[in-house]
Amino acid sequence: MATPTPQRWIDVTADSPMALLERRRVVGEKVMISHVTLHQGCDVPIHSHENEQFTCVMSGRLEFTLGDERRKVMVNAGEVLHLPGNLPHGAYAPEETTVLDVFAPPSAGTGIDRR
Repeated sequence: MATPTPQRWIDVTADSPMALLERRRVVGEKVMISHVTLHQGCDVPIHSHENEQFTCVMSGRLEFTLGDERRKVMVNAGEVLHLPGNLPHGAYAPEETTVLDVFAPPSAGTGIDRR
C-alpha cells in the first residue's frame, strides 16, 4: 500500500503538451488528477480517450464542443463537466482558465498527448 504523501501543485513538474496549455499531474493506481492552466485563446482540438473525465473549472471558463453533433456547452468557474470515456470533445478558453481534470483510469497520456 502506498504511503499517503501531501503534494504541492507548485512542486509537481509541469509539461506543455500543446501551445497555451500547462499541466501538472498526480497519478495514482486508479485515478489521475491534473491541474491545468489554459491561457486565453487556447484551443484544444476535438479528441477522445478511453478515460472517464471530470473537468472542474476553478477560475475562468471553457467552451466545450461535445460529441459528433458538435454541441457547444459553456462551463464556468465553480462548475463541473462529466465526460464519459470515448466521447469526442474539445475546449476553447476565451480567457485564462484553471481547471482540475480527474481521469479514471489513469494513463501516461490523454487525447491531447497523441497529437
